[in-house]
Amino acid sequence: MKWRGRRQSTNVEDRRGQRGGRRGVAMGGGLGMIIIVIVIALLGGDPMSFLQQIDTGASVSQSGGQQVELSPEQQELAAFTSVVLADTEDVWNDLFRRMGKRYEEPKLVLFTGAVQSACGYASAASGPFYCPADRKVYIDLVFYEELKRKFGAPGDFAQAYVVAHEVGHHVQNLLGTSRQVQSMRGRISKEDYNKLSVRLELQADYFAGVWAHHAHRTKQILEQGDIEEAMNAANAIGDDTLQKRSRGHVVPDSFTHGTSEQRQRWFLKGLKSGDPAGGDTFNTNQL
Repeated sequence: MKWRGRRQSTNVEDRRGQRGGRRGVAMGGGLGMIIIVIVIALLGGDPMSFLQQIDTGASVSQSGGQQVELSPEQQELAAFTSVVLADTEDVWNDLFRRMGKRYEEPKLVLFTGAVQSACGYASAASGPFYCPADRKVYIDLVFYEELKRKFGAPGDFAQAYVVAHEVGHHVQNLLGTSRQVQSMRGRISKEDYNKLSVRLELQADYFAGVWAHHAHRTKQILEQGDIEEAMNAANAIGDDTLQKRSRGHVVPDSFTHGTSEQRQRWFLKGLKSGDPAGGDTFNTNQL
């Protein structure tokens, strides 16, 4: 995927290195910083040296008072994710304008290990997710490595597909689709609600394809092998594939995201059409 040298989103909240995703009070806040600088000066130390150690930019993250160095690889992944998010902003701002609506850009939260969101506390083991309550996408970038090693789906466009899928949930939230599905929880059987969840997830896959269609049309982002990377990722995280790996057998009534074949097909449909209206997964018998 061609991404270097392009705009990064300003809607990224970096919480990496913070315990449990909770933002600590670094050095006691602004007043505490001033006091520390004064004390260092009175003791004959060099306040500027101290400030330079604190002001390390994006390469350092605070964790309960401890500084956590972020590797160049981690920084590059963060930059890549920020560019993908910026691309989704450009695409969906334009598409919402065409629909006569205003697109509200989501925040993307980078975290390490676990995180507190408005939807509750989550660990990295649950994978990337979108929280409609605070309109934020959450991702531990370690997931990219898991996507490669655990799921056998390497490649930067596989990673971009994951981000675009979660942003697809944000689009659903803005359009009211997520709320309609959520309102059925407890009113229908668990099996029937799972079926609605599958349709919601497949539509997010379709929207990811819509993003790729327009991002490539305007910026020529796709390179040879990129589509195969996204299809490989969609295949790897299908319900049937995951259940076969973990259980050894498939239980269709427990599906919540769709089969590998369905996820691939709806992403491709979005990629080919580029039309958000073509992704009505709720009114079709051909999932």
